[in-house]
Amino acid sequence: MPADTRSQRLAVLIDADNIPARHIEAVLDEIAEHGEPSVRRVYGDWSSQALGQWKEKARSLGLVMHQQSANTKGKNASDIGLVIDAMDILHAGKVDGFVLVSSDSDFTRLASRIREDGLQVIGVGEKKTPESLRNVCNRFLFLENLTAAPEPVADAATPARPAKVEKDPPSKAIPLILAAMKKIGIEEDTYSLGQLGQFLTQLYPDFDSRSYGSAKLSDLLKRTGRFDVQKGEGNHLMVRDKA
Repeated sequence: MPADTRSQRLAVLIDADNIPARHIEAVLDEIAEHGEPSVRRVYGDWSSQALGQWKEKARSLGLVMHQQSANTKGKNASDIGLVIDAMDILHAGKVDGFVLVSSDSDFTRLASRIREDGLQVIGVGEKKTPESLRNVCNRFLFLENLTAAPEPVADAATPARPAKVEKDPPSKAIPLILAAMKKIGIEEDTYSLGQLGQFLTQLYPDFDSRSYGSAKLSDLLKRTGRFDVQKGEGNHLMVRDKA
């Protein structure tokens, strides 16, 4: 029988109370590289004026808006609604993974529960997201790496300025890369770039070469000054630790 080549079906669940609406196009573009977002839902109290931008984005992008009204002031009803829907989707067995778009650590147990059933979990949130949520995901993507959204301004007549995103120096990635090489456990002095990338993500779900100002892992490795990246057999990129 022919191999199943279909894209991974993903359930994308968005916490509108916790993520700025201006980021959503970049988020959806990134998710498309990981699979097909067959379920796309956004949760919030749509009677709130604070979600005005989200309403426009949801309608234009075809996101299903789920109304969550808080019965008690200060309580986030969106969290509960999202979790209930996630469990219903999980038990239906029609998706291969979930994308949780939120910086809220309250979703840590949900991500863990989904992974217990063998499904992948991709998290998307700001750099302020607690490590508890970042580390429980198979992969965690920082919003700051996906978009250079303009900073909001008080005066609509004033042109928006690009947000300044601080990047870590390439040298800061060296210990992480060396740890991934050690985990691979190959005694030879060269490592497959693809395998190295896989082990980096396994060890550090929020690892992203873009956090260090590099579009690709191969670029980051070269910029550290510590590693050589050269083509091996079959034009596969191989990595060598100069030290």
